[in-house]
Amino acid sequence: MKDANNLTINQPTVVTIGTFDGVHVGHQKILKRLIESAKKEELASAVLTFFPHPRMVLQKEMDIKLIQTINERQEVIQSEGIDYFIVHPFTKDFSRLTAQEYVEQILVKKMKAQKVIIGYDHHFGRNRAADIHDLRKLGKEYGFEVEEISKKDIDDVAVSSTKIRKALEMGHIEKANIYLGRPFSVQGLVVHGNGKGKGFGFPTANLAVEETYKLIPKIGVYIVRSKIKGHYVYGMMNIGFKPTVGSDQQTIETYFINWSESLYGKKLKIEFLSRIRGEKQFESVEKLKEAMQADLEFTQAYLKEHHYEDASF
Repeated sequence: MKDANNLTINQPTVVTIGTFDGVHVGHQKILKRLIESAKKEELASAVLTFFPHPRMVLQKEMDIKLIQTINERQEVIQSEGIDYFIVHPFTKDFSRLTAQEYVEQILVKKMKAQKVIIGYDHHFGRNRAADIHDLRKLGKEYGFEVEEISKKDIDDVAVSSTKIRKALEMGHIEKANIYLGRPFSVQGLVVHGNGKGKGFGFPTANLAVEETYKLIPKIGVYIVRSKIKGHYVYGMMNIGFKPTVGSDQQTIETYFINWSESLYGKKLKIEFLSRIRGEKQFESVEKLKEAMQADLEFTQAYLKEHHYEDASF
């Protein structure tokens, strides 16, 4: 990941521009076209994105939650085979650049753009006043080609970052995963919890997600997996306030099936596969243990039914 303020690209590029939150199947279509175009024209492929998200800067009163942290976004985009992943800091000053200043300073001087590939509804420059027609005019002036991905191409995918955020907020994990083309995930350090799960036979890894802007799915119990020591370990995650045992803050705790080693201090990436149920307050710890046993049996049946062959119990 390179900061555009400290950027040196010494070769001509094909560039695509956007926030790419989630890097969903629609974004992947754009990235595929970017790579194909770069290979055909013997240019480097480059993605220009912005952070913080523009709405975090221009609409501070809104509590914007994102599908991915900026590091998660980088990880997925680079895995697609992109040569340059460039993050431009989004500030109020940057938002005031005119369309011509933005094209000249960023796309031409810093990105060495020979071609720009954008979606049909792309707007840019101060107050997002410029569109594809302005970009084509500026392309003629500065010597780069512009390719627009048609409305039909985008609509055929029928997915957006907004749809995915809504699905996650409602706990519709499987729908979100279809839109993303891979499981939604969270990353963080395993920290010490209150240890109560261990006391009744379900020791959990308590995950601390550092980035406060990261979207956490709806409170409830989920089937999850994490790659630990090179192979997937499956489990059940509870997101919530643990009303039966009492907690004043939301936690993200995972019981990994058939895993007994300590995970404290380790950074985990945990992928969501499905939602089991909402969080409930039980009459007693005994009733909670019974519910967790039922959740475990449900999880094992789900993994078997969906042919997760590497899940061993």
